[in-house]
Amino acid sequence: MSDEASQSPAPTSILIIDDEENMRHMLASMLKREGYRIETAADGQDGLDKIRAATFDFVLCDIKMPRMDGMAFLKAVQPLAEGVTIIMMSAYGTIDLAVEAMKLGAYDFISKPFKSDEVRLAIKKAEERDRLKRENLLLREQVRRFEERHRFGNLVAKSAAMQKVFELAAKVAQYNTTILIVGESGTGKELVAQAIHQAGPRQARPFVPVNCGSIPEALLESELFGYVKGAFTGADRNKKGLFEEADGGTLFLDEIGDMPVSLQVKLLRVLQEGEIRPVGQTESRAVDVRVIAATSRHLSQMITEGTFREDLFYRLNVICIDLPALRERGEDIPLLCQHFVNHFNSSLARKVKGITPEAMALLLRHRWPGNVRELENAIERAMVLAGDDWLTPDNFQLAGVSEVVLSPGEQIMDGYSIKSAQKLMEREMIVKALKATQGNRTQAARLLEISHPSLLSKLKSYDIDM
Repeated sequence: MSDEASQSPAPTSILIIDDEENMRHMLASMLKREGYRIETAADGQDGLDKIRAATFDFVLCDIKMPRMDGMAFLKAVQPLAEGVTIIMMSAYGTIDLAVEAMKLGAYDFISKPFKSDEVRLAIKKAEERDRLKRENLLLREQVRRFEERHRFGNLVAKSAAMQKVFELAAKVAQYNTTILIVGESGTGKELVAQAIHQAGPRQARPFVPVNCGSIPEALLESELFGYVKGAFTGADRNKKGLFEEADGGTLFLDEIGDMPVSLQVKLLRVLQEGEIRPVGQTESRAVDVRVIAATSRHLSQMITEGTFREDLFYRLNVICIDLPALRERGEDIPLLCQHFVNHFNSSLARKVKGITPEAMALLLRHRWPGNVRELENAIERAMVLAGDDWLTPDNFQLAGVSEVVLSPGEQIMDGYSIKSAQKLMEREMIVKALKATQGNRTQAARLLEISHPSLLSKLKSYDIDM
């Protein structure tokens, strides 16, 4: 037997259950000629025994039979053959009987006497229905796998830069290592921190976020470490700090660059010793807290200026996750747009289908100084203003979009071809890298993270002479 023959799909199997031998013979002969594999049974009990012993795709079952009739068979077969399509047959067919059979799990109902074409049509309809179900399940599985590949926690992205972020975040989530997340405002630093917490062994414990820049300097120490009664005016009771609130879990220190230098020393001690000292208390308390810090400021520059401690920087920067700005990963914009449309359809009780190509082109041209947060706000505003099922350019009010200076590649990117856009973007990146390295192709290849021969090939393909 050839490999091709051995891999051909097995014929569809049908079990015919009917107490009339002539009917079983007629149906079996007809359906065998159609290429089906046929088994027969004389009553419901016999049919159950056959189903226990073998697997069938479809069942043709009479209703009036001795020992066990068709309705009793329908009730008994459900736990044995989930997913099997059952078509009922009866010479005493009524609408009420058909409805009852459907409620018990039958797919279709054929009244006797019937023409052979009626049976063929019923089987073909059932096959088409099963095919559509399989395709639907396959599509759902493909969507699930796509989302798994392009999702980390509540973050969605498909760009290579963000995929690297997801991979790194998923890897470090399993350890208690301190993490520093850097990136412009609005890039989703807190979402990354939340996703790391949820993906790690501390997920059942608290995730406590605190913005170091939003709490006055005089209060920040007591907020972080707590205080005891009488520590200062107004301290009429003991109060836990955020480190204790996060004990066993994760403390997210957002905008760590805004923390006063005087408090940075105490934070460094906590990270090194795993102990805190509440304000007004002489003894320290042990805490088990994973610290994830984030900043939109350049800490290296702050170290030079003397506004951020170098030793604290190195203690926080064990693992650094650098979030790219949205303008650097434009291929994520359509995916993020659909994500936000789905989200706001739910929260705003809307039924927006999507974004028109003209509006998407507008969004792709915008520079997004506010990054993903700005995009989210733009989608929410558009969905509130939209009177139709689709978001159009008129629904978007992007600040400064008319003043945006476009690169040469963007100026000619007036179509909607992703392939063309990718080529234009690739050419722009190569030119940018060559300019940055004064035409040194070896260094440019390193910046572009491609091999030197690959760069030479692309230079020829894009007719770049630098």
